[in-house]
Amino acid sequence: MNPFLGVFFHWLGGLASGSFYVPYRGVRKWSWETYWLVGGFFSWIICPWVLASTMTNDLLGVLRQQTASTLWWTYFFGALWGFGGLTFGLTMRYLGMSLGMGVALGYCAAFGTLLPPIFKLFIPTIPVGETIVEIASTRPGQVTLAGVAVCLLGIAVAAYAGLTKEREMPEAEKKKVIAEFNFTKGILVATFSGIMSACFSFALTAGNPIGDASKAAGTATLWTGLPKLVVVLLGGFTTNFIWCVLLNIRNRTGYQYLASHVRPEHAGLKAAGGEAGPGAGGAGAIAPAALRVPRLGNYFFSALAGSTWYFQFFFYTMGETQMGKYGFASWTLHMASIIIFSTMWGWILHEWKGSSRKAHRLIAAGIGTLILSTVIIGYGTKLKGQAEPEPSSAPPSAAAEMVTPGPGGSS
Repeated sequence: MNPFLGVFFHWLGGLASGSFYVPYRGVRKWSWETYWLVGGFFSWIICPWVLASTMTNDLLGVLRQQTASTLWWTYFFGALWGFGGLTFGLTMRYLGMSLGMGVALGYCAAFGTLLPPIFKLFIPTIPVGETIVEIASTRPGQVTLAGVAVCLLGIAVAAYAGLTKEREMPEAEKKKVIAEFNFTKGILVATFSGIMSACFSFALTAGNPIGDASKAAGTATLWTGLPKLVVVLLGGFTTNFIWCVLLNIRNRTGYQYLASHVRPEHAGLKAAGGEAGPGAGGAGAIAPAALRVPRLGNYFFSALAGSTWYFQFFFYTMGETQMGKYGFASWTLHMASIIIFSTMWGWILHEWKGSSRKAHRLIAAGIGTLILSTVIIGYGTKLKGQAEPEPSSAPPSAAAEMVTPGPGGSS
């Protein structure tokens, strides 16, 4: 166990998650549901299968060994998480990267980190290392819980900074960067997204036997989390696939996957900051060149976004193997690092341009608090490792038992 190495891997995962929406800005003349589904094929199907097949032993054999109950619950909670990932994309659409991720991941961090050890109080048989009472009864546990609290405080400050920006900036200025900015709608969607996204924690808990079987098949400990991601993300793919196809039918955008030209009403579609811009249909003729779809570029940017999104979980599963019994903090570390990097992108993409010094001070304070929380949590897990070194025959870590992107997520 090496908690600081675990923190480093979680930061890499946060960088991937906080950055995945950026490539979508290169998509042109595709609706949101079209590029979200194309990216999703890479996020939830292609990358999980390719990496699990190449980096673990006997993937199909490991999956065939599992009981129907293990596969069902892992898939089911993945499907529930899929609702969170789906609405996570809508959160970016209405709030932008920095504010949207701050609010959605605030709920995600709280529910995903604290619910598993709380549930163990009532269901002792679930595969979670310790109950919340047991964690809170030791000094390392108290330090780690304090880090979780500091993280939630940082998330709250970051969200308040976004609210301050929303109140201060003129509507026209907000629309320049986030074409469909809507604070009320975005907050409601972010709340639902954050709560449902926490189901990923339960999906990975249900999938622990898959990781155990992969380890027994000779897979290195660092990669044993990859096979269960295949099942979890298949559940998430199911939810997103159904919804995107329904939107393709309702909005008559299903033709866009293969079309070389779009219909006039879709000529102005583009993804900017995570939202689909309005169509350019209107009075007057539109030149044929304005209807041409950059198909190769759209597929490339969508594939890049989807693959980048998957790597948050690739690094997450690496990080959780290093966190020991206090792996429940992995979720908080993941959420905090995502907010840090997504806010960084928000600055780079000028989402905070025109806001007051107060808003800038608040977001800087929020990010600083989140960084501090990762240091506290890492120190808490180190104390635990020093107090109780885990023998090689120890059961799987609580991290592998519980957790992970979030959306969207998130997609």
